[in-house]
Amino acid sequence: MKSNPAVNETAVAGASCTGSRASAGFEKMGIGHMELRIADLAQQLGLPTETLDRWIRQGRIPVHRDGDHCVFRKAVLARWAAAHDLRFSTRRSTPSPTPEERTAPENLKRVMERGGIVYDLAAADADSALKGAVAGISDLPPAGQEALLAGLREREAMASTGIGNGVAIPHPRTPLEGMIDPARIITFFLREPVDFSAVDDRPVFVLFLMLSPSIKIHLHLLSRLSFCVRDDRFVGFLRSRPEPAALLSRIAEFEQTLDAAGT
Repeated sequence: MKSNPAVNETAVAGASCTGSRASAGFEKMGIGHMELRIADLAQQLGLPTETLDRWIRQGRIPVHRDGDHCVFRKAVLARWAAAHDLRFSTRRSTPSPTPEERTAPENLKRVMERGGIVYDLAAADADSALKGAVAGISDLPPAGQEALLAGLREREAMASTGIGNGVAIPHPRTPLEGMIDPARIITFFLREPVDFSAVDDRPVFVLFLMLSPSIKIHLHLLSRLSFCVRDDRFVGFLRSRPEPAALLSRIAEFEQTLDAAGT
């Protein structure tokens, strides 16, 4: 990542924070200053809310925090974002999903179809597999990829996501609020199996990279995917590196079973 702009150019800590706030969107805070909710600013920058909050506290970004709002100079932040290869736009976006919409359970097949399937991912070990997987998410800016990789490594440090039988389900420890919405699961078939410190010590040949905007969605998808990969016949099917249509069709069959059981 490129170095931050000079502090005297970006400092906004003295910005006034008086006046009523709009329920959503921007509000002018004096000449050149603007205000936005932190979750909305994170979305405009393509960053997780937690990452933006941490960068504000560390002084790495020209933004001043005032409660759940951020105060900044539009021109200064735009220059900072450009220098760090981040997109930034103050155009009003479509309304944010309601909490109910954001946490509603979603079809596993649809989430996997959205994420896509990657074949022949080259990796020498678990960490290089994670790095290669993250690098393949082209719609994430460099800063977003950095934050995601850090989250995946943090989760693996707690306990391997290699669940056994050659399967791993890597995911960040906390949801990627503001960076991933809606959820997606990206399937990666590795060129060669790698040691993932899995629970059964067997090398991993397939990764299901799970990216969710909320804990509720994550647990719902994890439960459904785990049901699939507990089936030895399905794992054998995965070892054949099936075509996308065949894999998604098999997932749909599992979901019909789950739906019939009301789970």
